[in-house]
Amino acid sequence: MKRRILFGLLVVVLGVNLFVGAQLYIYSAHASQKDDPYENYKLLADALEKVRKEYVDGDKLTYQDLIYGALKGMLGSLDPHSQFMDPAKFDELKKDTEGEFGGLGIVVELGKNGMLTVVAPMEDSPGYKAGILPRDQIVKINGKFTKALGLEDAVKELRGEAGTHVTITIKRPSNGMIKDYPLVRANIKVDSVKDINDHRDFPLGSDGVGYVRILSFGEKTSDDLGAALKKLTDQGMKALILDLRDNPGGLLEQAGHVCEKFLPRGQRIVTTEGREPTPISEFRAEGHGKRIDLPMVVLVNGYSASASEIVAGCLQDLQPITHAIIVGEQTFGKGSVQSILPLADGSALRLTTAKYYTPSHKVIHEHGITPDIFVPMSDQDEQDLHYKHMPGAMEVLDDADRERVEKVHDKQLERATDLLHGVLLYSQHGSAGSKRASLSPQNPELHPSQP
Repeated sequence: MKRRILFGLLVVVLGVNLFVGAQLYIYSAHASQKDDPYENYKLLADALEKVRKEYVDGDKLTYQDLIYGALKGMLGSLDPHSQFMDPAKFDELKKDTEGEFGGLGIVVELGKNGMLTVVAPMEDSPGYKAGILPRDQIVKINGKFTKALGLEDAVKELRGEAGTHVTITIKRPSNGMIKDYPLVRANIKVDSVKDINDHRDFPLGSDGVGYVRILSFGEKTSDDLGAALKKLTDQGMKALILDLRDNPGGLLEQAGHVCEKFLPRGQRIVTTEGREPTPISEFRAEGHGKRIDLPMVVLVNGYSASASEIVAGCLQDLQPITHAIIVGEQTFGKGSVQSILPLADGSALRLTTAKYYTPSHKVIHEHGITPDIFVPMSDQDEQDLHYKHMPGAMEVLDDADRERVEKVHDKQLERATDLLHGVLLYSQHGSAGSKRASLSPQNPELHPSQP
């Protein structure tokens, strides 16, 4: 009897093992097939041929149309920042970073509701002069609903040769206004560095505080910043406000070159790390020219992203060297690296290959940079400030809105100015000038430090 029970148990155990083994083999085979390149290339080729033969308008399609469509879908499924760029789109990207293109000067994105939404109009552009504001929704372009176009095609419709006409229909969520804007495209030259008056004169305040605003990080940003800092230094600048608010980012290399203007040679600025734990690249200050060694406030907000977060994070981490205090609101948290990988036919992949890390190895992606001094601004105040600085904007407002806009204050800029005034005042009254005032991120009050 015992032998029968034992034999039965062995049969059951053997059966279970065989079943489990078979399931593991099947799972392993399926997993292997999923990652077998040749099997999946064959699947893609079969799908292409079926579309060519069976699709009702297949005679109007080329293999390139289908491959481009497949590549767009493949890259678009990875993350929000990876994309396939056909030759025309790749050419647009190169023009963007070079700092000049034809269009309306409106930075757009797809909002959470799927609407084409204005991130910011570029200063002095047709869109800016017409009074288009951040968060405006572009409902139509030349009568075509933008929801049917998608982001890439909508950008193509907005851009074009200088002197050509385009009409866009804007919906303003803040008041429900819907309005047609007939505009004439222009050559958009992107000045990435401006002064407090949105020009390039860079006057120094009577208190010795300089102000520089970086709008984006293009190929000329570092050179333009260098020229601005020289103008301010020649006037006797004693402290600096670096404004990175509403800056969507740009070229990683330029972010590094901006940082090194405030750092000694050899100082680590940023590292990028990909699939492997070791850094893909490391950017260190090269020490060209005389560095700016003055008290500084860096302004940021929720629209400061990517390269602007690299600069803010670096200057914050190295505060004993940079004398920088970060003021404003939590930044956007876009800290991934997109590499441009050109393809043989003139198209390219914009592929996320790594993430940024600050000198102290803080991750930026999905976290952002936390300011040392938090100074919030309401959406209404931010919109009113855009109105206040926008030519012709006051003319479209009713009396109540105009009165409110005239009274709005830039609380973040005012706080930055007050901080630096305090630093300079302390410096003037230090003991025989032997001590120097600076700011501490742990306690953003004045404290003496040895020069």
